Amino acid sequence: MTDLVVRPLHAGEEHLFHQLHVPPLVGVQTLGRDYRTTLERNQYRLGWTWIAQRGDRVVARAAWWAGPDDPAPLALDWLDFAPGEEDAAVEILRAAGVDAEYCLILPPRWRDDPAVRAAGEARIAVAERAGLQPFVERLRYTWTPTDGLPDRPDRLRFTAEPDDEVILDVLRRIVHGSLDAHQRRARAEGGADAAARDELEFLHWMPSPRHWWRLAHTPDGDLVGLTVPGRNYGGPVIGLVGVVPEQRGHGYAYDLLVAATHLLVSEGAEEITAETDTTNTPMAATFARAGYPISQERVYLK
Repeated sequence: MTDLVVRPLHAGEEHLFHQLHVPPLVGVQTLGRDYRTTLERNQYRLGWTWIAQRGDRVVARAAWWAGPDDPAPLALDWLDFAPGEEDAAVEILRAAGVDAEYCLILPPRWRDDPAVRAAGEARIAVAERAGLQPFVERLRYTWTPTDGLPDRPDRLRFTAEPDDEVILDVLRRIVHGSLDAHQRRARAEGGADAAARDELEFLHWMPSPRHWWRLAHTPDGDLVGLTVPGRNYGGPVIGLVGVVPEQRGHGYAYDLLVAATHLLVSEGAEEITAETDTTNTPMAATFARAGYPISQERVYLK
């Protein structure tokens, strides 16, 4: 067998990324993502794009993603390899040495389709051999007007809050007892303050107006939580729905989700995406109640 060469792409070699033809069963290919277009948007970078070659033939490829202004990769989201070239894909991940999560995009109920399941599990196995560990599985929802705009419960009062210190204090309360795996990990590693600051940093990372953020209170003025309708580099999103511990158990997450949905629709959104962990059954039920259908499943490894 020809010796394997593993390396990042260089300027003028963008065409090499397209030399590998793999059925688009899993990954960002299922979304119709075009590598060149994403590269032109500075969300992929040549130095973050790696290939494995045997002679002139590309047998594996990987691309790490970030926002256009981010200095380092945020996630591995493109990982492919030719049949029998799993070892080459492992070598790419080891050689690149990028410290970022692998986000594997999958269709709903992907384990029920043998071909899709095989493709997904093969990529998970490659990532594990390269040193990544399964972290969490998530559900992605995509709402469109055909799903119907949920009625407002009108139980809460929503107000903008421009002071980040006030928001940070609310986030510190929200992360206590959170069922979100990323928040739980951040809190375990650095405490509630670190977890809250991670959330605040993410909310500011989104290229959407700060004045969309809303605090929610009861009619008596008691704080219920924070809802952040936003927009990432793909379009409108539910950035955060968080209820403080003492207000949990009353179904308020639904009120926060509906408020965020209405604001985004009033701003012209024709599609809204959101995510929650598969283990966060209360939030999954909230999305279902609000008419958000599942559009993807995602497996995260770190």
